[in-house]
Amino acid sequence: MLCKKLHHAAFRCRDAAETTAFYTEMLGLTFAHAMGEDHVPSTGKYSPHVHIFFEMEDGSNIAFFECPKDPGNMKDLASPDWIQHFAFEVEDVETLLAAKARLQAKGLEVVGPTNHDDIMLSIYFFDPSGHRLELTVRTCEPERAKRFVQEAHGVLDIWNKTHDWSQREQAFGSKTGYAHK
Repeated sequence: MLCKKLHHAAFRCRDAAETTAFYTEMLGLTFAHAMGEDHVPSTGKYSPHVHIFFEMEDGSNIAFFECPKDPGNMKDLASPDWIQHFAFEVEDVETLLAAKARLQAKGLEVVGPTNHDDIMLSIYFFDPSGHRLELTVRTCEPERAKRFVQEAHGVLDIWNKTHDWSQREQAFGSKTGYAHK
């Protein structure tokens, strides 16, 4: 496979110092790197910025740009706020529930846990720039996960033909996705 793992995904932030404090103090990520330029290296466009990286246990990163002289928003404001988000996997359900309690004790509003059709259990909250974050744990049995891989193209075909999620259950005899139980 060409792509071995996620190196980083990047969003914009309103304040790099505030973002650094949030991701290191609230989520325990490692502040791994900060770099910046007055011009974008890939385009040459003038845009003074700082680019900050936060590393997770597996070596993958999330990153942010603070670009004070550029127009625009921190996130896509036209889409529903539940779509664009970072999802971080945690070790087990106990870790997820402990994280929820810790985040709430620090004053964050946390939604969940939400059971995603017995595939995963998640909680949701927002960072200081308004980005939605998810902590999730896999709850799906390995055999069921294999079946989902086998069915993925068929499920997508049904969606493309009908744009009706209920058709998946009729065709495959079970549901997947974001059903809230």
